[in-house]
Amino acid sequence: MANSLCDELLQEIFLKLPSSSSSSSASSITLVSKRWLNLYRSSRTSISLRFNPQFSLIPSFISLLNQHTSLSSLSLFLLSSHHHHHPTTTLLLSAISSCSSKLLSLKFLAGPVSLSSIVSLSNSCTQLRSLSITLSRPIFLNWVSCFPCLKELSIVFCYDEAGENFFQNGVLESEDFDVELSLQLGLESLCFEGIRGDDWGIDWLWKRCRNLKILKLLSCQGIGGSYSSFVNCLQGVRQIELKTCRSVVDVVLLKLSEHCNSLESFLVHDGGSRDSLLHFISHCRSNNLHKLDFRLPMDLENNHLFSIAMNFRGLSSLKLQSCCLVTGEGLKAIGMALSNGLEELALINCDVVEREKGLLATLGQHLRKLRKLDLSHNEMLIDKEFVSMLVSCIHLIDLKVRGCKGLTNVAMVSMIRSCKSLENVDIKHCFGIDSEAIEVFVKNCSRLKRLEVEGYKLSDDAKMWASDKFIEVVV
Repeated sequence: MANSLCDELLQEIFLKLPSSSSSSSASSITLVSKRWLNLYRSSRTSISLRFNPQFSLIPSFISLLNQHTSLSSLSLFLLSSHHHHHPTTTLLLSAISSCSSKLLSLKFLAGPVSLSSIVSLSNSCTQLRSLSITLSRPIFLNWVSCFPCLKELSIVFCYDEAGENFFQNGVLESEDFDVELSLQLGLESLCFEGIRGDDWGIDWLWKRCRNLKILKLLSCQGIGGSYSSFVNCLQGVRQIELKTCRSVVDVVLLKLSEHCNSLESFLVHDGGSRDSLLHFISHCRSNNLHKLDFRLPMDLENNHLFSIAMNFRGLSSLKLQSCCLVTGEGLKAIGMALSNGLEELALINCDVVEREKGLLATLGQHLRKLRKLDLSHNEMLIDKEFVSMLVSCIHLIDLKVRGCKGLTNVAMVSMIRSCKSLENVDIKHCFGIDSEAIEVFVKNCSRLKRLEVEGYKLSDDAKMWASDKFIEVVV
């Protein structure tokens, strides 16, 4: 049979394999014969590699790239956690430049990269649309103009003692990168991690990003330039993420409320400002805001929820995590105001869920159009409160209660009875739910597609039912 299938047909079959195929399945394919191994590698469009930086690996890496002739997406990570330039970094990136000219996406987190390596990459991978790299200071980003097709850029900034020599003479002193201010970059997504308060090299980029749709700042103490330049890119931004950016969140929120008119999704985690957040919610100019995601243990209060209920009537998704200061009064206001539109609600590790009896029942009665519900890590949540909400939320397709140790088999029975459209369920670390209840659930949940649960809770019959019904089980 293997000999009767031509190379092109085998490659088509390999391409049809689901992306979730386990590594053991891939290994089985490659062990059939050298021919199958070569065809499998040549048909793959995406690979991800993790390794230790060693010179001896370079020839093998080059050989591997040469065998993946259809490669369009490549991800490289170092197993050792360091943020200093390693000699193999340049060799690895040079190998990619010479062997993988068809790349559309590159995630190279194998250490800081040099300017010469970036220039070489831009000369060979002319179609690159997505790039993730680590850079050492000082920060120069003029080289971005060398990637004409680049749409997504993600940079982790780190300190490297060799940084001054690494970027010889600095990009700003090179005539090759003397780009006119009138040049507008085609970037649509930017993600920066680790900007320090004294960094200034990103100003060049802020002035030239008029098409930005997604902006993410992670663990940043500054924005790398002036706010007058920063606001240039905000007009069309649709998605904002601010994680651990307490030093700049005040001004960023103010600028967002003044200049961002197209915002659809807004996330703030681990570092907010009560007053600035309230000002943003009250004065946001966007009429398209549909998603809010907050993890603000000590910065989110009922006043913010009341303002959300008043100003964001078109909200379809609200996620709150570890928000200790909100009460049932604020959440009930949300439920009443958004009863006709909210489709996704997450109350993760929010003690108000356990503290105020009857809250979930009230929310369920108001939010009857919910399709996704996440109550994960509310350890003291009991069956009575949980079931009282499910009775009303009959349209749920996605339900997560990971880490809810107080739930028992009663909760599973309620899922079967009330939520007949469930497709994705996460019940990991729910120690009160046993294997018998899971077996009954898998057997009777007619639309289930994905279940996350501990492997030891799956009986042989549960595995059989899951296999027969094509349910993906994640252990």
